[in-house]
Parts: sequence; C-alpha cells; structure tokens
Amino acid sequence: MLSFVAQRLVKAVIVLLAIIVLNFFLIRAAPGDPAVVMAGEAGATDEMFVAQLREKFGLDRPMHEQLFLYVKGIASFDLGFSFRQQMPVSKLIFDRLPATLLLTGTAFIISLGLGVLLGGMAARRAGHWTDSAITALALIFYATPLFWVALMLVLLFSVQLEWLPSFGFETVGSGYTGLRYVLDVAAHLVLPAITLGTFFMATYTRMTRASMLEVSRLDFIKTARAKGLRDAVIQRRHVLRNAMLPVVTLAGLQAGTLVGGAVLTETVFAWPGIGRLMYDALLQRDYNLLLGVFVVSSAMVLIFNLVTDMIYRLVDPRIVMGS
Repeated sequence: MLSFVAQRLVKAVIVLLAIIVLNFFLIRAAPGDPAVVMAGEAGATDEMFVAQLREKFGLDRPMHEQLFLYVKGIASFDLGFSFRQQMPVSKLIFDRLPATLLLTGTAFIISLGLGVLLGGMAARRAGHWTDSAITALALIFYATPLFWVALMLVLLFSVQLEWLPSFGFETVGSGYTGLRYVLDVAAHLVLPAITLGTFFMATYTRMTRASMLEVSRLDFIKTARAKGLRDAVIQRRHVLRNAMLPVVTLAGLQAGTLVGGAVLTETVFAWPGIGRLMYDALLQRDYNLLLGVFVVSSAMVLIFNLVTDMIYRLVDPRIVMGS
C-alpha cells in the first residue's frame, strides 16, 4: 500500500506540474491586459502608468521568466499576489475554500446517499411502476439546467413559503455565535446544496440501478437464492456491495470536479466560495488568482482520485494495489 501511494503521489506531482504549465500559457493567451484593466479601474489611461503597473507585477518580463518564477513560487507554497484584490492569492483562496468544501461536501453526501438509495429501489423493483417513476425522475433532474432548479427553489422556499434564506453564507449583521450560528449557516446551505446535489443524484441513481441489475444476473447471486437466503440479505450483502465499484469510481471523479465546478451555484446563491472567486478573477483578468484557483482545484482532484483508489480495497478486497 505504501509503495502504491508513493508511486501515485509522484505521478500526481508530475500531472500537477503539467497542469500548471498548461494553464499558465492558456490564461496568458486569453485576450485582455491586466495592467490596462487596473489602469482603467483607477481612471488613468497614461501609457507610463500602465508600464509602471506591468513592471510592478512582473508583466513586462519574458514569458519563460514569468513561468519560472511562478513555478518556483508554487514549489515554496507561494501562489503569488492578486493584482485586483491587493492580497496574497493563498489567503484569498483559503479564506473561501471552507465555504466551497462545506457546500460541495454536503451536496456530495446528499447526491450519493439518495442516488444509491433510489437506484437500489429501482433495481429491486425493475419493471414495476416504482422503477419507471424513479428512472423518469432521474432523467428530469439530469436534463434540467442547474440555474433553473436554483431559481425555482428560491421562488418556492424563499419567496412564497419564506422558509429558507435565498442567498449568502449567513445572515448579515446577525452576530450569531455557537449553535445559533451553526443553524443559521445550515439554513443558508440547504438550497444551494440541494441544487448542486440533484444533478449528481440523477447520475448515481442510473449508475446504481444499471450496476445492480448486471450483478443480479451473475451465477453467484443465483447460488445465493438457491441456498434459500432472504432477498433483502442478497440485495444488501451481495448485489449492492459488488455493484458499488463503478459507483465509487464515478463518485471519486465527481468529488474532485465538484470543488471547482460549483461556479454557477455559488453565483446564483451568492455563496462565498472559490467558484465565485474564480469567476470574478476571470472578469478582472487577475492572472495570479485564476492560476491559484486552478492549482488548488487540480490538486484536490488528484487527492480525491488517490483516495478513491484506496477506497477500492474497502469496497472489494479482491483488488490488489499494484503499480
């Protein structure tokens, strides 16, 4: 196991380095000059002032020198300095990261738990009206745009029923502490977490159903039925456990992408996460901040993939960790 983890970590570092270099050149190739943007926001159009900004932030140096300095900084855990925010990029990101992890973690638990539950129910009642209803519901959630789901939830639960807050991380100016603060954040979390979780719930539902139906046709399941085991025991201990491997694979891939893929949800609900931070940085041509968000998101994807490979052993002990 240690040898496997060490090999995967070395590969992850190489992949992360390639991502850093690729993103660096892609962002630099985008139209727009951050020095001109900053000068425009300051109300100045003097070429000398723009040149001073380029020199101050190192934008006047050759591209290969900028890349070298940036990679060198990342190696020392320095993600650079934000042009627009006038703050270190690492501070901006790690101030926003807990909110994103809370949102995506909650959405992940909701989607995976409900997806496996509904997929298992559909597989056990294949051909029944329950199966048809669950499959149709999964297709609807899969095909419905996230922003539409978000707006409908806001209109229903915030505007009409007034049960839940419609935006933000907490009630502004409330001054809550302790349990009141936790409950206030939880109330703000409900709508964005459900919005983000419904799409992935549909994916897990369809995957669980298909995988369980495939496993239920195998010979060892027929043998278990021939031995007189109860159907509930067969479904839980034999069918579901053996059908979980592709679901775990999909969950591991999507867990990483959720961190950087919550831009739309965070924007609609004004959730202060790194997805919204990345969107703002893109509009402002804040290169260092954009690259910093990409680096953190890519690193988390690689970490989740490594954790997924290790979870395989818990799901199916027959899997051997090889090189």
